[in-house]
Amino acid sequence: MKNLHRDVKAQSRHPFLKDLKKHWPLWLMLVPVITFYIINSYLPMAGIYLAFVKYDFKGGIFGSPFVGLKNFEYLWKSNVLVQLTRNTILYNVAFILLGNICQVFMAILVSQLTRKKFKKVTQTMMLMPHFVSYVILSVLVYNLFNYEYGLINNVLNAFGMESINFYAETKYWPFLITFFYIWKGLGYGMVVYLATILGISKELYEAAMVDGANIFQQIRYIVIPHIKPTFIVLLLYSLGSIIKGQFELFYQMVGKNGLLYSVTDILDTYVYRVTTSNFELGLGTAAGLYQSLFGLILVVVVNWLIKRKNPEYALF
Repeated sequence: MKNLHRDVKAQSRHPFLKDLKKHWPLWLMLVPVITFYIINSYLPMAGIYLAFVKYDFKGGIFGSPFVGLKNFEYLWKSNVLVQLTRNTILYNVAFILLGNICQVFMAILVSQLTRKKFKKVTQTMMLMPHFVSYVILSVLVYNLFNYEYGLINNVLNAFGMESINFYAETKYWPFLITFFYIWKGLGYGMVVYLATILGISKELYEAAMVDGANIFQQIRYIVIPHIKPTFIVLLLYSLGSIIKGQFELFYQMVGKNGLLYSVTDILDTYVYRVTTSNFELGLGTAAGLYQSLFGLILVVVVNWLIKRKNPEYALF
């Protein structure tokens, strides 16, 4: 009896060791994944030290002179950090809100289609932009909005209107970037919501029709409540990268056009520019570290708020 009590007590103290011994084949399968993240995610974190040094190629990372928080101070005093944070957050808020709303809307529309062939063609056509590379997208955008040979300006000239120099006017690009981002990701994001809608029991629809509910009432009282958990989870995942911009999208569409930096420059493009053009590795790392910490704090706070009201929707 004493030995049994001792074993139970030991197991309660070391539940991980018990689980490891019981399910060792499953843990063995996790070894490649754990190794991958250690090599690619945790070991490179030593490079964070670059944010606190004036990098010298001769001395290397740990041989460069230590400058403390001067890299962060420079970013703050030059107002670069404020502008980059504003641009990055505003774009991502637009991407998340408008993107998810459009994806939900299109998923509901596609789910209501009755002809199978038309439904499959529609899904395929909407999914195709996702596979268009950002390089091809940049060519498409350039041929649409080029001042001399662009399609838009040719159409304007055909109607007797003056050409618009899109690449010198900042007011157009927040709308253009948001539009092309939503256009490219609409079909892929719609698939997740469509899978959720197709998983709803048909008995609920039949019961609603018996009660006299029309199609709009079915969407309001059946479809939307079932989509809500998926929407919240995807929203939380998106908030984790709200301070991280779509680097390929911005870089390919705008490039190094300094005339548009005030409304198109985000943290990712700034980090790329200062580390490759000016070789300011300390400034680039400082901006990247700020980016990561901001995202971490935001996810923890939002998850805490959601956990207070709807604990079942929280990530942790």
